[in-house]
Amino acid sequence: MGSSNTSERVLEGPHGDLRVRMYHPGTPTGPAIVWLHGGGFSGGDLEMPEADWVSRSLAQRGILVVSVDYALAPWPPERALPLGREVVPHGVHYPVAVDETVFAFRWAVGSDLADGPWAIGGASAGANIAAGSALRLTHEGGPVPALVALAYPTLLAVQPAPDAELRAALDAHPNPEVSIFKPAWVALMYQNYLGGPLDQVPGGDAPVYAVPGLATTEQLARFPSTVMINSDTDELRVSGEAFATKLRDAGVNVDVSTEPNTVHGHLNRPHEPPAHESLEAFATRINALAEATSP
Repeated sequence: MGSSNTSERVLEGPHGDLRVRMYHPGTPTGPAIVWLHGGGFSGGDLEMPEADWVSRSLAQRGILVVSVDYALAPWPPERALPLGREVVPHGVHYPVAVDETVFAFRWAVGSDLADGPWAIGGASAGANIAAGSALRLTHEGGPVPALVALAYPTLLAVQPAPDAELRAALDAHPNPEVSIFKPAWVALMYQNYLGGPLDQVPGGDAPVYAVPGLATTEQLARFPSTVMINSDTDELRVSGEAFATKLRDAGVNVDVSTEPNTVHGHLNRPHEPPAHESLEAFATRINALAEATSP
């Protein structure tokens, strides 16, 4: 396992300044990934473990990481805050975060930061933005990521109910915050992201780049190979598994698994072994990209 160092750039992005932080593995000859933290579209930053610890750990395994400080959606102060989240009364709506991520990916691939191949990925809401950006890149002619890495993604604004086994596990968990991602809360999260009720967003129906789980088989036909790791006792697992089924139906190479004994956001808990298990699985798949393209 190697060492890593960091550097930052402020890019002239499509909506103004866009900060990116690079985690350098010590050699520019390996694979790379553009990575996005989670936070319900309205929270999170480059310092949280899901961003910083993940990025440092991947860089220590020979992978260059570009962590994107994408613009956040507002969280109106009159609404109850989950999980102690800080109020974000001002912010932006879709498509700003996707625009910034597509821009950052194109900038990274065109840079001399790493030889690649280049993947894209993220956690929770960041996984949504990564998936939506990858889908848009396939439709706009690229560059297309060599791999999409998704950690416990949210991919549907209208979320199907969990099966009886998952519902029982959620209800039996001693921490009530585990059951936060009920349909009403998920819908509210997407309304903040989209800037209006789900059936009244600008342009009509929610766009597939904001809600990738709505994409049709035809729209997913050229989607990159995907590795997805869901949390175990997590209602959002339903949307991840539904998206994985759609990818398979579209002929996409997808590897979906569930990290045992975890709740949502387990990459934010590096003091627990499952975070390391998932990190190793992602690193193995990203490093395999370079092996597959070696002469």
